[in-house]
Amino acid sequence: MTYTTKQWQEMDAAHFLHPFTNHKALHAEGARIITRAKGVYLWDSEDRKILDGMAGLWSAAVGHCHPELVEAATKQMGELSYYNAFFKTATTPAIALAHRIAELTGQRFRHVFFASSGSEAVDSIIRTMRHYWTLAGEPSRQIIIGRHYGYHGSTIAGSAAGGMADMHKQAGHVPGFSHIMAPYWYGLGGDETPEAFGLRAAAALEDRILELGPENVAGFLAEPLQGAGGVIIPPSTYWPEIQRICRKYNILLAADEVICGFGRTGRWFGSDTFQIEADLMSVAKGLTSGYIPLSAMLVGKRVADMLIAEGGEYYHGFTYSGHPVACAVALANLDVIERERLVDKAAVQGEKLRAALRDRLADHPLVGEIRGVGLVGAIELSADKRTRAFFPEEADVGMRCRNHCFRNDFVMRAVRDTMIFAPPFIIDDEQIGEFVARAAHAIDLTLAEVKDAGLY
Repeated sequence: MTYTTKQWQEMDAAHFLHPFTNHKALHAEGARIITRAKGVYLWDSEDRKILDGMAGLWSAAVGHCHPELVEAATKQMGELSYYNAFFKTATTPAIALAHRIAELTGQRFRHVFFASSGSEAVDSIIRTMRHYWTLAGEPSRQIIIGRHYGYHGSTIAGSAAGGMADMHKQAGHVPGFSHIMAPYWYGLGGDETPEAFGLRAAAALEDRILELGPENVAGFLAEPLQGAGGVIIPPSTYWPEIQRICRKYNILLAADEVICGFGRTGRWFGSDTFQIEADLMSVAKGLTSGYIPLSAMLVGKRVADMLIAEGGEYYHGFTYSGHPVACAVALANLDVIERERLVDKAAVQGEKLRAALRDRLADHPLVGEIRGVGLVGAIELSADKRTRAFFPEEADVGMRCRNHCFRNDFVMRAVRDTMIFAPPFIIDDEQIGEFVARAAHAIDLTLAEVKDAGLY
């Protein structure tokens, strides 16, 4: 049966609860119904062509509807559509993918635990950190330290580990978590150089460890760059000092690479970009380019040796851990990324995109900073470029800009008044030009709107 856009919207409002959505506002406006996609473009139910500047949700590295990934899923479904990894059994796609991931990490992570979402991978890290210290004879080490603006998923544990205050309000207080400042120079650095600020932001970890007592801290969980927090890219001094502090106090370090992993930063992993030597790593989105849900916790030697030698039964797992179809799609996705050299392309096209944005927008009165690494970046909208001042929160300037993007068939995301982007790795030079033109147009419209509202 064929439905009109209005009928789809009515059914949506009647039955579908969306993630991270004000449903009263959504129902008043009506959802945009996406019906198909190809490459870097989406089409809606009105057949409007949309430039996808967010790769879905940081995910579609190889672009939308790549035929090799579709074929891999179809083939695997015809051979073994599903089996679990319980009962001392395994499937060949899961084994092959675990081996492939270990190779891609240079054997830094030789053991892989599969789940379905980034949130599940992070939950697995939290659980495994605490279990490790119990096995090591230090069961008091339970506290996980995260960062303000950190995002580690939407489960109870993931949202507690993250630093999003609104999520904490809805989930309620969860003990065993603590948060320190983010390495957000643009918003918090004041008159300091980025390098000096990076050291101060890292020192907050040592201060918190000493406050809590090293004997009570299990580990530090952090994204190489903070994606959903506004693409916060740490100064060069930050991660080396974080690494030193973790080693000094013998706490575990976990890198949440759900966004960064598999090429987004122009290297295979964000840990490569920022030279992070983590004990545990979570990955998801780019693993299958979002085609089928799949995530993983990667486990380094220190933790894996303890789990295997001393842990007995690992009382943790999911029905879909190592799902054969998802793993087959991931293998095909990695084949495409390697063969088409998309990690290198992400680095090159990312530089081109930022350069083009700066050429067009560096002098724009609303634009305070354009930053990024690889094919992930941000445009800070500022009330005063000189002082890096933000607009009042109630002005909702970022959301105004996002709405102008959507109305003009372009997807960028707003975090506070920061416009963030992460297009597919396959974006070409012509599409970069289109991206910049649409971003500039949306920002021009936003400036006019805030001037009309007396906000600028």
